Amino acid sequence: MRKKITLKISGAAVAAALLILACPSCESIYDDLDACPQGVSLHFVYDYNMEYADAFPKKVDCLTLYVYDGEGNFVTSRTETGEALASGSYRMTLDLEPGDYHFVAYGGMACDKASFAPVSEPTQGSTLASLQTRLRRSGDTSDEELHGFYFGDLDMTVTEGTATYDEGTVYMMKNTNNVRVMLEQLSGEPESPDDFTFAITDDNTLFACDNSLIPNGTVTYLPWATGQQSTGTRADDVEGDEDDDVVTVAYAELSCSRLATGNSPRLTVRRAADGEEVINIPLINYLLLMKSEAYSKMGSQEFLDRQSEWTMLFFLDASDTWISTRIVINDWVVRINDASMI
Repeated sequence: MRKKITLKISGAAVAAALLILACPSCESIYDDLDACPQGVSLHFVYDYNMEYADAFPKKVDCLTLYVYDGEGNFVTSRTETGEALASGSYRMTLDLEPGDYHFVAYGGMACDKASFAPVSEPTQGSTLASLQTRLRRSGDTSDEELHGFYFGDLDMTVTEGTATYDEGTVYMMKNTNNVRVMLEQLSGEPESPDDFTFAITDDNTLFACDNSLIPNGTVTYLPWATGQQSTGTRADDVEGDEDDDVVTVAYAELSCSRLATGNSPRLTVRRAADGEEVINIPLINYLLLMKSEAYSKMGSQEFLDRQSEWTMLFFLDASDTWISTRIVINDWVVRINDASMI
């Protein structure tokens, strides 16, 4: 025969049980159980480009994050160099105490081929104001293709008493540029890069914690690649012209750090034989010539930051002198009427 067992539960016990179930906190009434995790979950986006499309998964192959508290004191750091960055769904999660925080993110700085590094690695006791990054180089020249270098920052507050991570988005921008310079002789004769020397000079190798440039001395960027390239016809041929001569241009590719409107970088091209200047122009003034009216509301600095790939085609006469009334920049034909730009 089965015995019937009856349990009597007091009303107080039922109320206590319901209170525990209704409590939103992960904290237990038992001392030996851990509190729920708390902190931030950060998403990283690089859409500060001319396409306005997120290219972070394709462009950023390593990530460094520095965390500072509301007073600007260093708290911790985190790096990611794995394939997770390319997934498109990457999130960096950090356990942090409630409070205000400032996050500084760098893309491309933790890779083996990184071109930029912190002046000194932040440690306990260091402050946000002391955070600086600079171009790795020996001497006053740089002739390498710079590894993509990206910057982003974010202010966030970790809310007290929540049982989930606060979510935030760090928007990145690119600090490196590639400038392809091409020389074409209108006479139809081929040009060779060996007949010229190419250089960009600027003072743009040291960054403050807010990504602004700090004067650090002039650096000369030299080509990381040179060569010749052939086209079907000359650039001045018109449709229907029977002249289908192959045109051979000389090119040089130079990689440089951030271009800032407050600086005065110059692009120079000289004849190798006698050192005579063929081209000497204020680089930023000329790059801004290709800023379309479609971007009339976009500031000059924003345009320079969004557009990181530049191609400049210069036309030379038979004596290898630049015909300074015409230049092609990123497929935009620009006719120069203002001699004072030089």
